Amino acid sequence: MYTASGTLDKEQLVVQYAPLVKRIAYHLMAKLPASVQVEDIIQNGMMGLLDAINRYEEGLGAQFETYAVQRIRGSMLDGLRENDWLPRSLRRDMRRIEAAVHLLEQQNGRHPTEAELADSLGVPLADYQHMLQEARGYQLVYFEDFSGEGEDDYLERHITLEGNDPLSLLLDSSMRDVLIKAIDDLPEREKTVMGLYYEQDMNLREIGEVLGVSESRVCQLHSQAIARLRSRISGAIQNPPKQKGEGRGRGRRPAAG
Repeated sequence: MYTASGTLDKEQLVVQYAPLVKRIAYHLMAKLPASVQVEDIIQNGMMGLLDAINRYEEGLGAQFETYAVQRIRGSMLDGLRENDWLPRSLRRDMRRIEAAVHLLEQQNGRHPTEAELADSLGVPLADYQHMLQEARGYQLVYFEDFSGEGEDDYLERHITLEGNDPLSLLLDSSMRDVLIKAIDDLPEREKTVMGLYYEQDMNLREIGEVLGVSESRVCQLHSQAIARLRSRISGAIQNPPKQKGEGRGRGRRPAAG
């Protein structure tokens, strides 16, 4: 790792950790819209790797790799923040899909099929699947999901509780139970995709090889699973179970501006 003069051999380190940059990039791509080019993500990641090498002065080992992963991922995200990850029109389409999922589940008492969802939306199946593929950057929860139609939204009702923030609210026992149940209720293939991606840290191409389908099909299954989960989670956010003592004289703090 060092040159003859005793300095870090940065070129050798870049070659050694370049595969790590590529793996992080392909894993991140599943969360980004199809318009994002993986080559751009990798380029930003390599800049993060160089930054990590320049900043890190301790012995290079497992600790360096942990540090490098943070710098690489951070550099990738910094490079993306200037762009709109998901066009409003696509987000609008996905919200239509969520609404269709909710309606058909209520009507039929089971998960709707892709064909049923396409029919409910009034589009051909191929167009529906294209919408799913294009919505690769759709997230499970957005900050605005916490805003209700009434005067007092979910965050305002809980902001006075010590230590609460959006992340901790999502991780509280009731919300966690809702998410666990929603994942468990997913159709088997979609549940497998989610498990391989989030638990086994596999990218879309690798998952496709396991399932014997194309990478684009895995992307569709992932987006559809997110839509099903959002339908369930959004309902829980908008109509959370009341906590003990809620509304009994607790002062309200103004929402952060």
